[in-house]
Amino acid sequence: MQKAKLTIFAALLGMISLGAQAKEDYSQIKAKLVETLGLSVSNIEPAPVPGLLQALTSRGLFYISEDGKYLVHGRVFNLDNQLLNETEMALGSVRAEGIKKFDDSMVEFKAKDEKYKVTVFTDTTCGYCRKLHSQIDQYNDMGITVRYLAFPRGGVNSEGYQDLLSVWCADNPKKAMTDAKAGKDIASKSCNTKVSEQYDFGQQIGINGTPAIILEDGTLIPGYQPPSALKALLDEHHS
Repeated sequence: MQKAKLTIFAALLGMISLGAQAKEDYSQIKAKLVETLGLSVSNIEPAPVPGLLQALTSRGLFYISEDGKYLVHGRVFNLDNQLLNETEMALGSVRAEGIKKFDDSMVEFKAKDEKYKVTVFTDTTCGYCRKLHSQIDQYNDMGITVRYLAFPRGGVNSEGYQDLLSVWCADNPKKAMTDAKAGKDIASKSCNTKVSEQYDFGQQIGINGTPAIILEDGTLIPGYQPPSALKALLDEHHS
């Protein structure tokens, strides 16, 4: 009996040791990504593909061989599951969860009879972002609430960033957003906002252009969608 207990105890110690080693291996790979590519890494875990790990970084999702030697940037599709986009599935969960921390810092155009909510990464200098916003009443009339997050395409040192900062810092951000997207001058302002954090988050979850529409479950719809097309897409998505 005593020998059996010792055997079980030894096995448990072995499992703990292996777990610690695996964690240490991930730490080494994380350090290598930071040192080699200058990426900040928030999470590393096994990928759906045997032999690969997936790392969520400040520039999206990357795949790394378990020995840390090879880096793969691309999408993984599951041939046995109707070409399921495994990469998009992983990022979708991150998007849906991560957006919650910006609930109190969005510029929201709420539908009176809300059926759906979408979150749109936007830039006031983007032509299709302006076109989308010019139809904001139509989206709202169809029951679609539009919530904006900032994504200055030129980065945080660009004129677009300052424009977005001025919108978020305005006394009336909704009016400032509408004016800016109509090509009107708005007062230059600066304050404590999450505009740069929104931009960083967008880069992390695979946003590389605007407008980029995120559904409530984290699904990404890249590019402009006319009101009727977006409503049809949302109806189908929720059916």
